[in-house]
Order: sequence, then structure tokens, then C-alpha cells
Amino acid sequence: MEKNKSLEAFFTEGYKRFRDGISIDCAIFGFHKEKLHVLLSKNIIITRWALPGGFVLKEENLEQAAKRITTERTGMDELFFRQFKTFGEPNRNIQKDLFDYNKFAEIAGFDVPQNTWMTQQSISIGYYAVSNLSESQPQIDIFNSECKWFPIDEIPSLGFDHEEILSEALHTLKIHLYHYPIGQTLLPDKFTLKEIKNLYEILSGKHLHASNFPNKLIGLGLIEKTEEKRNIGAHRAPTFYKFNQEVYEQMLKEGFVLV
Repeated sequence: MEKNKSLEAFFTEGYKRFRDGISIDCAIFGFHKEKLHVLLSKNIIITRWALPGGFVLKEENLEQAAKRITTERTGMDELFFRQFKTFGEPNRNIQKDLFDYNKFAEIAGFDVPQNTWMTQQSISIGYYAVSNLSESQPQIDIFNSECKWFPIDEIPSLGFDHEEILSEALHTLKIHLYHYPIGQTLLPDKFTLKEIKNLYEILSGKHLHASNFPNKLIGLGLIEKTEEKRNIGAHRAPTFYKFNQEVYEQMLKEGFVLV
């Protein structure tokens, strides 16, 4: 009953809490078993999967809204995220056969009001975020029935213009890969040089030199050797490395060039 009241209040009075016509859509990426993943959610009224998103509260700026949405969906705070593009095609939030009004009425106990604030023309500001998939706990809310990770090569058909948003997010991620220390939030605290090389190869789609690439990271001071090694039996045990947090914070603010 409380869920029904919350849903009805959102549709009928949400305009009192949220900015008109401004929403956030987030492409949240994770890395698992040498594959890039993206977090998708399934709305109780929408027939297709979509990127996590939401409207901007009147007291929030855009970055605060993006941080709130990513935290609510992943259960993680302090993720690396960046704004990458605004999407504002006319009727971008209108799509044939996208809404299951009968199912919604059955679940919520009321019909979706016609001509509400939510059905007006809107723009969406795209953000991407990167997270440690193994530490995330995908969350649902009163609007969603599912929220889970998908390998980037197994993405289902997405609603609205979210296929375009995801494509732009991936493009921007590849560019930013060489200017921000994105790898820290995708790798465990300790990793081998082979693991960080594999990560950058998968994200960039490029083959990287086995020694030149990690030596560049070491030379920048971004990663440093630990005293620990991976236990792999009789074989030569690779050394673990970690990010230098002080250098990471500096490069996160100022950027760098990795070529």
C-alpha cells in the first residue's frame, strides 16, 4: 500500500520536487572476468531494459543528481564519473509499445495519469561512471523490478534513446581512458601488470606492448610495486602492484596524457 501511495504521489505531484524537463541517464561500467559490463534496470512499466536514471531534484545540481543515482543503483559511493553529452531530440521519451499501462495499473492500483509532468518534452544529461563490479550491490526502487550487470557484447534492446546514450558513453570512456586514471575503480586493490594491461586493451580495443605500457604507468608514478606476489604454485609468481593514491588524486583533478 505504501508503495502504491509513493508511486501515485510521484506521478501526480513529482513536479513539486523535481526540475521540469531535466533528467539524468547514467552508463555505469564494471569489469569482470576480462569483460566490460554495464548496469541496466527494468522499470515496472517499461517493456525494455534501460540505463539507470532519474530526474533532478530542485535543490540538486547536475553532478549531485548523477552521484545520487549512481550510488542508489550500485550501493557504492565515491565512484569515478563524468558528464559526456546532453540528449534532447524532440519526443525522445516517447516510443511505440514501450509502456505497459495495463501491467502498471495492475501493480500500482491506479492508471497512469495522462498529460502529467513526466510526459512533457525533456532533455537528458548523460554521465558515465566506473565501479568495481565485485563490490557493487545493484539496487532496485519502487519503479524497478530488476537491476543487473550485462556484458557489453550481450546488451538487450534498450528503451528510449539509451542505445545512443550507451554508444556515446563507450566512445567517451575510451577517450578518457588515456587522460584519467580510470583503471583504479575497475581493478582490485592489488593487481598484476598483466591484469592492468589486459584491462586497458579490452577498454581501448587496442593491443598494447607487454612492457612499454606498464612501464609508462610506473614512470608516471601512477602505480607502484608491492612486496606481495600472487601464489600460483611452482610457476614464477607475478608481483602485485597498486595505485599510488596521492598521484591518483592529482591526476584525477589535473588529467594526464597516456600514449
